Amino acid sequence: MNVKAESYAFLGDVSASARGGTTARVVSALREAIVSLELLPGTPIDKAALCERLGVSRFPVSEALSRLQAEGLVDIRPQSGTTVSLIRLGDVRENLFMRRALEAEAVRSLARNLAPDVLAALQRNIRYQKAAAGAGDPVGFHKLDLEFHEIIFSALGFPRARAAVESARLGLDRIRRLLASKRRHKLTYDEHAKIVTALERGDGDAAASAMIVHLDAVMGELLSLAEKQPEIFADRSTQPVRRAALAAKPQAKKRGT
Repeated sequence: MNVKAESYAFLGDVSASARGGTTARVVSALREAIVSLELLPGTPIDKAALCERLGVSRFPVSEALSRLQAEGLVDIRPQSGTTVSLIRLGDVRENLFMRRALEAEAVRSLARNLAPDVLAALQRNIRYQKAAAGAGDPVGFHKLDLEFHEIIFSALGFPRARAAVESARLGLDRIRRLLASKRRHKLTYDEHAKIVTALERGDGDAAASAMIVHLDAVMGELLSLAEKQPEIFADRSTQPVRRAALAAKPQAKKRGT
C-alpha cells in the first residue's frame, strides 16, 4: 500500500462487506470519517488513494463523493480537486432554525397528553445520560442524546416532521462532534432534564422554552468556536452579525431558566 493510501488508515476495506451496495458502503465509510472529524474540514481528498485503501474501483468512490457533495460534506471542483467542505455557519443556522421550530412545538404538543410509557422512557434516558456524562463516556452519551430526541418524535407520530428533524440533525453532526466535551455533555444533560421536568408538570410552554434554550446554546458555543478556529468555517465573516442576532433573544433564555 502506498504512502497516500496509508494516510487513510482509519478507513477499512469495504470491498468484502456483504452489507449494501459498494457505493453505499463507500458513502457510509466516508460520511462517518467526515462527521467524526477523521477527515477535517478543508482536507484534500485523493481518489486514487481512497480506492486503494477501500479496495474498490474509481466508480463507487466518484459516485460516493457526488452524493456527499449533495449532502454538503465535500466540495468538488473540476480544476482544483475534491476537498472536505468547510462548515457553513449559514447552513448550521438554518438546520438549527428548523429543529428549534419543530422540536419546541413537538414538546409543547406532547405535554398536553403525554403517555406514561413515553414519560418513563424519557426519564430512563435522562438517568442514563447523567451516568454517561459523569463517566466521561462520549460515545454512550451521543447515542443517548440521539435517543432522547427520537423518543419525542416517535411519540408525536408525525413522520414528515420526524424526517425533517432527522435531515436537519444530520446536517449538524460535525458540529456536535466539534463541540463534544465533558462540560458540554453535562450542560446538555441539564438542558434535557429541564425539558423532562416541564413535561412531567404538563407545562408545554416551559418545555418549549427549555428546548429553545437547549438548541440556542449549541449556536452560541459554535460562534465562540468560529472565533477560535476560523479556518474550518466557510462563512466566518458573518459571525459578528450572527452573535448580535443571538444576543437579541434574552426573553427566550429567561423563560427556560
